[in-house]
Amino acid sequence: MPAATAKSAFWLGFRDGVPFLLVLAPFGILFGVAATEAGLPLLETMLFSIVVIAGASQFSALQLMVDATPTLIVLATALAVNLRMAMYSASLTPYLGQARLWQRALIAYFLVDATYACAISRFEREPGWDLRTRVAYFFGAVAPVCPSWYVLTLIGALIGTAIPAWLALDFAVPICFLAMIGPMLRTLAHLAAALTSVTLALVLAFVPYSLGLLVAALAAMMVGAWVETRMERAA
Repeated sequence: MPAATAKSAFWLGFRDGVPFLLVLAPFGILFGVAATEAGLPLLETMLFSIVVIAGASQFSALQLMVDATPTLIVLATALAVNLRMAMYSASLTPYLGQARLWQRALIAYFLVDATYACAISRFEREPGWDLRTRVAYFFGAVAPVCPSWYVLTLIGALIGTAIPAWLALDFAVPICFLAMIGPMLRTLAHLAAALTSVTLALVLAFVPYSLGLLVAALAAMMVGAWVETRMERAA
C-alpha cells in the first residue's frame, strides 16, 4: 500500500475500528440496562463507564456489588479481569512507547480490547510506519469505539428495563471476546494460557465471590509465561 500519512492512518484506524461496533452496541447497552436494574442512578452509571471504560471488568464488578461482596474483593476481581491490559500495554510499547507523555496518557486510557486488537494487528503488518503515523492510527481506532461506549451505556441506562427479555443482549459479551481473542491465539503459549484459564474458571466456578476467576487468571499467566520460556530455550 502507498506510504501512509498521519491523516490517512487515522482514517484507516477509524475504518478498522467500526466493525467492532457490531458487538460493542449490545454490550454497551446491556451494561447500561444492568446498572440501572442494579439500582445505580444515571450519573453513577455513566461515571462507571467513563472512568473504568472496561466492559468485562465493569460487568464483573457490578455483579459482585449486587451480591453485596466486600469492597476489597470487588476491586481485586475487577483488577484481575483487567490484568490483560498490562500485557496489552507491554505489547504496544515497542510501537508507541516513545510518544509524548500526554499521548501515552491518552493511549493508556483508551487502551481497550478493540483498540488493542486493531493496533497490534496493523502495526505488525506495517513495520515501516513512523511513530506519528502509528499514534494517528491508534486514535483513529479509538474514534468509533470509545465514544460509542459512553453513548451506548447512556442509551441502556435510559431505556432500562424496556428491552424485552427475549432479545437476550447478553449474547454480545462472549461473542465480543471470542472475536478478539480467537485470532490472537497464534502460539503454543497463547493456547496453553487460554486452555488453563478456561479449565480453571469452569472447575472453580463454585468458589464464592468469583474468586475462582482470580485463580484462573493468575494460573493462566504463569502457564503461558512458562511455556514461552521453554520454547525460547528450545529455539
